[in-house]
Amino acid sequence: MAGRLPRSADLTRFCQKLNRVKTLEDDMMETTFNRCLSTVDLTLLGIGGMVGSGLYVLTGTVAKEIAGPAVVVSFIVAGFASLLAALCYAEFGARVPKTGSAYMFTYVSMGEIWAFLIGWNVLLEYMIGGAAVARAWSAYLDSIFSHKIKNFTETHIGTWQVPFLAQYPDFLAAGVLLIATAFISFGAKVSSWLNHVFSAISLGVILFILIMGFILADPKNWSVQEGGFAPYGLSGIMAGTATCFYAFVGFDVIAASSEEARNPQKAVPRAIAISLGLAAGAYILVSVVLTLMVPWHTLDPDSALADAFYRRGYSWAGFIVAAGSICAMNTVLLSNLFSLPRIVYAMAEDGLFFQVFSRVHPRTQVPVIGIVVFGVLMALMALIFDLEALVQFLSIGTLQAYTFVAASIIVLRFQQEKSAAPPQPVRSQPSPGPNEGAGPSELKEYESFSDKLQLVGTDKAKVHREPGQLKAAFEPYLEFLSDFYPGEVVTIAVVTLMVSAICLCSILVFGNTHLHLPTWSYSLLLLLFSLGFLLSLLLIWVHEQQQSTKTFQIPLVPLTPALSILLNVYLMLKLSYMTWLRFSVWLILGLLVYFGYGIWHSKENLREPTSRSVSARYVVFPSSSLEETVQAVQPNPQPLTELPDMVTEEAKR
Repeated sequence: MAGRLPRSADLTRFCQKLNRVKTLEDDMMETTFNRCLSTVDLTLLGIGGMVGSGLYVLTGTVAKEIAGPAVVVSFIVAGFASLLAALCYAEFGARVPKTGSAYMFTYVSMGEIWAFLIGWNVLLEYMIGGAAVARAWSAYLDSIFSHKIKNFTETHIGTWQVPFLAQYPDFLAAGVLLIATAFISFGAKVSSWLNHVFSAISLGVILFILIMGFILADPKNWSVQEGGFAPYGLSGIMAGTATCFYAFVGFDVIAASSEEARNPQKAVPRAIAISLGLAAGAYILVSVVLTLMVPWHTLDPDSALADAFYRRGYSWAGFIVAAGSICAMNTVLLSNLFSLPRIVYAMAEDGLFFQVFSRVHPRTQVPVIGIVVFGVLMALMALIFDLEALVQFLSIGTLQAYTFVAASIIVLRFQQEKSAAPPQPVRSQPSPGPNEGAGPSELKEYESFSDKLQLVGTDKAKVHREPGQLKAAFEPYLEFLSDFYPGEVVTIAVVTLMVSAICLCSILVFGNTHLHLPTWSYSLLLLLFSLGFLLSLLLIWVHEQQQSTKTFQIPLVPLTPALSILLNVYLMLKLSYMTWLRFSVWLILGLLVYFGYGIWHSKENLREPTSRSVSARYVVFPSSSLEETVQAVQPNPQPLTELPDMVTEEAKR
């Protein structure tokens, strides 16, 4: 029975399989896609993904029910919080200009199984998001015609009362998704052109709303007589921030499109910054004019802007607002249908998902099969499902992706460049002086004994330290950390930081409500987990990170991504337990797909480690001893018959 138990070596290999990272090509600009998108194209894609129906619905809902006129502050804080995640996407999109967005970024830094789960969750997020927007598009258009479409469908087709199914089939929503799928299939340039048209109309309507809104603004609507600027206080502002945060979800379409950008190193960071800035400005200014036009407590949450113009005597403006809302929702549909097949393509191209989705049409240069299949699935979801119960999936999937991308930034920034050339043997360089050499804990390998002798007794102060190694200034105080491989301590610290963030946010969210902790234990746990978070952050900071890079880099690493992780975890824990339950079921299905297909067909399985044709290595240890290891080298044609396994010889200075 004991013989059937897995050995530790087998478990180690299995864990290594789960955490193997993607090997990137030397030329990351080479692609089967058509690199045709400019900075303007990417910017408008990002604006289309962020400025959707939320501008016309979310502003009124948050203002009336959550924050009052202080919804302006909620959008400012939410915009800053979104900026933390957007900066992480900007660095990765410029540094790894490959399609796949959060999936790809996690794969190259964190490991395979984490990347698959991120891609699996983003897949469902885009499907539910696209179907939900299509149903909102249909309902908005139907309301303009006094719900004639809904009444006709219920009269001639009927209704059903089944859990998770809609009250009636929405053929209009399914139809608009199928039409959008057809346009997306024609290629990135056609999709971009269509997005330009709808985005231009949407931005024009927003400009009209702002001009008319400021003309009709009445400062008395923010006065104490109407409840004041922040009637719900700080708690209302923060609750509004959590809701407004999801208005900025959509900039990841820019990162997902980086493989089709002409100059992704410059275009992706610029497009993310410009689109997020314009979207935040639009949300903030529209919130200002909306709450100044009419008293906040009289707003209609379903159609706040149109109703506000109607009550001020400009009913004709409601039709312009409706046109802008329809165009804005069209851009969100295009954004979802544009991103989803490309993420599926990236997973299929890596062998983690079914290979049929990795086929790119030779003429349009887009993954047509993925576009058609998932466009039809999205249309079916919009046709028959009640998506209101599933909309919170958008939140948890997005926040999980943001968290892993932020953690990936830290891990990758403190890793050595994988594409960098290996260090040259010392014999090919000028002889070092007596004051040059290896650090106290650095392991140097040389191919001849004379090379080693040239470096014995050298000065360690002038050694160039690689990313992931302890900074020289902290070595006298943290010398025990020098025994780890470069980047190993950082990886452990990132895991500790994420665990501390989860525990800290759990106490903040559940400590007084669900756990009913006494004040002393609540304060003590907050202090302990805060210290754990800060110590992990400090442990990362005392190591060297990559500095000389030609692409965009986030400022204040590791602080910026760490704050993003903390915020994302806090918002995830604020979601309902039913969302977590459904999310767990979806994760289990994803693990079944991964262990049933992905782990066996992964292209990283086909990559064998390259062997070095060096028969003797001389290793310098801190104790200044020499260990010569003679390794058996087997040429391909004939096996060697007589080679000693190992010869060890020690030499003193």
